[in-house]
Amino acid sequence: MNYHSAANPAGQWERIKDPSAAGWLDKGLEAVDACADAQETDALMIVQGGKIVYTYGDITRKYLCHSIRKSILAALMGRDVEDGTIDLSQTLEALDIDDNDGLSAVERQATVYDLLTARSGIYHAAGYETPWMRMIKEKRYSHAPGTFWCYNNWDFNALGTIFEQLTGKTVHQAFDERIAKPLQFEDFSLAGEKPDGWHDHFTESRHAAYPFRLSTRDLARFGQLYLRHGSWNGTHILPQGWVQECVMPYSHAGARGAYGYMWWLERDGVFFPGVVTPKGSYAGFGAGGHFCIVLPALDMVLVHRVDTDVQGRQLDRHKFGRLLKLVLDAFQG
Repeated sequence: MNYHSAANPAGQWERIKDPSAAGWLDKGLEAVDACADAQETDALMIVQGGKIVYTYGDITRKYLCHSIRKSILAALMGRDVEDGTIDLSQTLEALDIDDNDGLSAVERQATVYDLLTARSGIYHAAGYETPWMRMIKEKRYSHAPGTFWCYNNWDFNALGTIFEQLTGKTVHQAFDERIAKPLQFEDFSLAGEKPDGWHDHFTESRHAAYPFRLSTRDLARFGQLYLRHGSWNGTHILPQGWVQECVMPYSHAGARGAYGYMWWLERDGVFFPGVVTPKGSYAGFGAGGHFCIVLPALDMVLVHRVDTDVQGRQLDRHKFGRLLKLVLDAFQG
């Protein structure tokens, strides 16, 4: 199979009629089903060669994406970096970016690039943080800009502010125009009283979060765009080379692999507990068990969702690692 010759889906996803003929074990996919049934998996979708291999749950239902919003923003920034609207070398001082408690002179020397790679050294209070993020946050003024990686919502939220300040568009408007419409998303909408993209504001910081709700099948299109290096059926949706730039391992991320431009990357097989992930894989992670995983070695995209609107419903990385191992074991191609 020539993995990289396949087209992307058009208006609707096409399903592979016989996964066993494409190298998938029926018993292996049955084991995936059984595992999903036994844990907090609400939706799962496997795409290979631009076609659906397997689905579990309702792939049309829109779930909160949590931190996958950051990978979306990284995708959007490519066009503006290319045309000079966003200069990655600009400092926060030059952009007049500050916060409630005031940034120090040193902190204001952090660049857009430092925020994009989570290396700003700014540990000001931020909104939309999980307990894990608060636990790992470094002490204020402990690291100079560019010298230390820390998964830090201040960077990601302030980057949204910068994007909107420089482009004159909200993150959600840009996503709708540049990605959702060209890729023919089936479920995403900004219309009505409850749009699928909005801002959450916080008292502790002036920089808002920019959450999204996406269906599993639409999120798979976003993963497929990255799998195809930003090209969609012959059209460059993202600038040439931007996907590769996003998924370079700029920082070591311990047991979670490596980190690029707001994407998590496999590092020497390290990604999820209990499974060796194919070399070159990368993913957008969202709290509670949301994953959009791109596996170029297998021409595959895998999307996993959990109904985190239900209080306490979540799936940890260990359980997901077991599920991912079953998926990989089921493919013998």
